[in-house]
Amino acid sequence: MNQAEEELPDTPSAAARREAPALLTSIFLIAACGLVYELLIATVSSYLLGSSVTQFSVAIGVFIGAMGLGSQLSQSVRRGLLGAFILIEIALGILGGSSVGLLFWAYASGAFYWIALYTVLIAIGTLTGLELPLLTRLLKRYGSLRTVIAQALSFDYVGALTGSLLFPLLLLPALGMARTAFLIGLLNIGVAVWNIGIFRSRLKMPGALLAICAACAVLLGAGLAFATPLVGLLERRLYEDEIIYSAQTPYQRIIVTRWRDDIRLYLDGNLQFSSTDEYRYHESLVHPALSLSPAAEEVLILGGGDGLAVREVLKYPQVKRITLVDIDPQMTDLGKRFPAFAALNRNALDDPRLRLVHRDACKFLEEDSGLYDIILADLPDPNTDVLAKLYSVEFYKLVKRHLSAPGVFVTQATSPFFARKAYWCIAQTVAEVGLHVLPYHAYVPSFGDWGWVMAARHALRPERIRLAVPVRFLTPESLQGMFAFGKDVDKVGVAISTLDRPAIMTYYLKDWKQWD
Repeated sequence: MNQAEEELPDTPSAAARREAPALLTSIFLIAACGLVYELLIATVSSYLLGSSVTQFSVAIGVFIGAMGLGSQLSQSVRRGLLGAFILIEIALGILGGSSVGLLFWAYASGAFYWIALYTVLIAIGTLTGLELPLLTRLLKRYGSLRTVIAQALSFDYVGALTGSLLFPLLLLPALGMARTAFLIGLLNIGVAVWNIGIFRSRLKMPGALLAICAACAVLLGAGLAFATPLVGLLERRLYEDEIIYSAQTPYQRIIVTRWRDDIRLYLDGNLQFSSTDEYRYHESLVHPALSLSPAAEEVLILGGGDGLAVREVLKYPQVKRITLVDIDPQMTDLGKRFPAFAALNRNALDDPRLRLVHRDACKFLEEDSGLYDIILADLPDPNTDVLAKLYSVEFYKLVKRHLSAPGVFVTQATSPFFARKAYWCIAQTVAEVGLHVLPYHAYVPSFGDWGWVMAARHALRPERIRLAVPVRFLTPESLQGMFAFGKDVDKVGVAISTLDRPAIMTYYLKDWKQWD
């Protein structure tokens, strides 16, 4: 690159009207790209490692710190600003576009994930931090410093806002993580090509730069075209069994695997059920409560979009209506139309007694005015801040508001053995809202010793439980044993969990970490 690239002479007004908007538009686009890369990396880490607060905090913090490093390093670029900016865009396109695939590969390979994560974050963050100072220095040839800085920052902030809105609302649900990364990488290459075209006369060897861009675009385009099978190949290394269904929804990553007759559902990498023993879990969730409420007519199920809890509730002829609230319509559609799921739940989601509501459980409880005789919380474990709110005092107050006088509430409550403090935190938090609690547990081979918490406005008497429907697991004797806890899983002192202080997530992550 030569001196003429930096020393942009005063240009005729016609050229200035073309060049200055090009640079400002570039600022807008690169800000959107940088924000999407930041969110992508945090989302991948949350999917692979859980704890979304930690992963987003780490990703954002390291990324912004690296941007500061890039801004500092921009001082060393004294000549060839346009050429440097274009090369940075090319590097960002390749590195950012392949970032998701690199992280999946590193995680599937074993011990390299953290090295790959910080390398990608620092590299992309540093390159992103280099961009704005270079463009600002180029823009100063077209106006006063005061005007240039104001315009550059305005376009940068609006671009970041655009990226932050497009990612969750359009890009992630429509394309998934890997295809989004490749598409944004192509956008970086597009910015480079556009600037080569606008400033061709000021660049040394523009043809060589265009050739590099073309080669990179071909690579990223191939990545975009083959992203789904590529991620599928990498994901197959994360799961023991054959993946027979995968989807990225606005709310979660859904994976279904099969080994012989065993069908397994994973949400964001966490096992939800195995078809070989799911009946143990769902019978334990449903039947103790319904056996204590023989006159129950209105049942509310929060979560459980697979339809397996609905299957068990439908065994009771006195139940007139079941309301199933699941935030993800793709999950309930899977429960309805995916043959393996429909066979497992016996087409429960097509029953005329069922009302499907696709809504956040908290929002539903805030807005609904109904009372229910049975409320079942068949929700994922509280391993993120979003899920932790479903195990908070505030959430259980909403549940209590909708519980009829003779009604019974049951929530799944993770493992009292593997996550002892988390389990008893759930029990204590439910009791905090003034309900009588009755903790119980059972052995589910896929999960180990698993727990639930039953609660009501009145004292619950487990000896009154009488099974009146066909079951595969429960017996009168095993039912009574579910309410006894050995010394190594018995009650421990814990804090209650609130929206402000989600103790449940802290306990859960700390408890399970020792078993990783």
